[in-house]
Amino acid sequence: MKPYVILNAAMTLDGKIATKTGSSNISGEKDLKRVHELRREVDGIMVGINTVIADNPRLTVHKIDANPEDNPVRVVVDSKCRTPIAARITNKDAKTIIAGANDYKLEFIVSDRYANFTKRGIDFFFSGDKRVDLKDLMNYLYESGIKTLMLEGGSTLNFSMIKEGLIDEIRICVAPFVVGGKDSHTLFDGEGFDTMDEGVRLELFDSFKLGDDLILQYKVLNK
Repeated sequence: MKPYVILNAAMTLDGKIATKTGSSNISGEKDLKRVHELRREVDGIMVGINTVIADNPRLTVHKIDANPEDNPVRVVVDSKCRTPIAARITNKDAKTIIAGANDYKLEFIVSDRYANFTKRGIDFFFSGDKRVDLKDLMNYLYESGIKTLMLEGGSTLNFSMIKEGLIDEIRICVAPFVVGGKDSHTLFDGEGFDTMDEGVRLELFDSFKLGDDLILQYKVLNK
């Protein structure tokens, strides 16, 4: 069993979610509120370690009126256990789970960083060898009571999740500008598929304008 996974992201018209320098302020104010409303509805929210290092997000509900209990469980996919001690995702605003890979477990659990994190109530889950086994992680999250999970990328984790057939729905905010750049991050990076026939098929089930942005909502078909 696994949670129902909703990938949510904002991208430019040319498919970029961040420039080569890491700039990613894409969404308009109305879309930011939509995102936080979705955060309030789900049980958990997941990002990769690169997003934590680049953006230092809180991953809480704070753009709309909310109570502390509205905050979803925060999940970081961090194979090498690189989450910074000062990362905002490790504060006490919400529960946090860090998922690491087994090859890095022993060195990490004897470190001062591990002791510091556990004192703050942060939970850890280890699976896979050099990379977190995402299917195992999804099963663990489901058994932990996370039945709906919001995936907020970045691009490498997005591709790993969709390649494993773990994404059920994609909600995209398309902003009306382009940034270009061969080194800018797209919605899905990673190793990619070799042929178009291998690509994951989607079905559009809703679309609407939100301020200057366009919201597209898709079901993932061939999981």
